[in-house]
Amino acid sequence: MTQFIITYLGGNQPATPDEGRAHFAKYMQWINGLGEAVISGMNPLKDTHHVSPDGSVSMGTGTKMSGFTIIEADSIEAAVVVTKSCPFLDIGGSLEVSELVHMPS
Repeated sequence: MTQFIITYLGGNQPATPDEGRAHFAKYMQWINGLGEAVISGMNPLKDTHHVSPDGSVSMGTGTKMSGFTIIEADSIEAAVVVTKSCPFLDIGGSLEVSELVHMPS
């Protein structure tokens, strides 16, 4: 099977701890429902540093990427169908699905 990366972009933070727990429970139900298709389920990002071609470093990012999930699917179309049910969409985030290309070592 082919591997795909689901990239999490943006999204609103929960307003309360209870709202956060409820969202996390929905996310866990979604990720667990994917079963063995999940290669790497929860990969949130933090403390991003941007390195420029000239070597300068700044804190923060030019993108809104907040994390990623890696799954296996038969096709990009199948991966997109799975992604459409991700609860991250419920909190105002958007998702990108890309096929992972494995380069020879």
